[in-house]
Amino acid sequence: MAKIVECVPNFSEGRRREVVEAIIQPFRETAGVKLLDYSLDQDHNRSVVTVVGEPEPLKEAVFQAIALAARLIDLNQHQGEHPRMGAADVVPFIPVRDVTMADCVSMSRELGERVGRELNIPVYLYEEAAAMPHRQNLADIRKGQFEGFSQKIQQPGWQPDFGPGQVHPTAGVTAIGARMPLIAYNINLGKADKTVADQIAKRIRYAGGGLRYVKAVGVYLKEREMAQVSINMTNYVQTALYQVFEMVKVEARRYGVPVVGSEIVGLVPAAALLDAAAYYLQLEGFSPQQVLENRLE
Repeated sequence: MAKIVECVPNFSEGRRREVVEAIIQPFRETAGVKLLDYSLDQDHNRSVVTVVGEPEPLKEAVFQAIALAARLIDLNQHQGEHPRMGAADVVPFIPVRDVTMADCVSMSRELGERVGRELNIPVYLYEEAAAMPHRQNLADIRKGQFEGFSQKIQQPGWQPDFGPGQVHPTAGVTAIGARMPLIAYNINLGKADKTVADQIAKRIRYAGGGLRYVKAVGVYLKEREMAQVSINMTNYVQTALYQVFEMVKVEARRYGVPVVGSEIVGLVPAAALLDAAAYYLQLEGFSPQQVLENRLE
């Protein structure tokens, strides 16, 4: 059986569908690579793509997509609720089948070196691929965003791992790394007050003393006129979906704000949803093998 790696690149464009379609074209055309899912978010002005493939063709297709993003996206003209620092903002590799985390780290380093050398985009390695402890957390790298990176890149400890020592004038900088499967999970609040979402995000994220393996920010969804707690869950096995959802509800009550819905961006491991279902249904002794489709497989 072929080795399979997953990649979930995030691009800083969620409003011009024709641009996103052009960027993801290498994933449609490259043999040994399969485009699984992509979504555009107008409020965040961001697209999240999920693609899998054999290591070498996948690495080539991702490079071509980054090159297209650099050509088609100008961050000087970009505005959106989601923090961003690059046209191709973040590119994680995730082991799926017959591939180790070390293999994904090697892929991220090889791709990062090529992006820096051929596209003149500064690259920062993060998560399992990070060369320095203070660069493991993507939020720490992204702090300051595109507008502040020209100063940040000159500071001690913030020279890029690959590429030039100055920000690309339109494509910014890119983070490339290796990690466990991540769940992008957003919880919507029944009030159009971003300050409340900010406070809830601060309390639930690990950096603020909240749940381990949880990163969160507050955003305002202009199109829907509501605030949202936007969450990245970096290890759903150690911190479950239902734990995050329940903690947000508890914190929202402090402000008299209801939770009116939630959404998952991109793909999610079935085990994460089964875990939530077992919790809310109070199932006793439940096994994933009781799911009909799992038994058929």
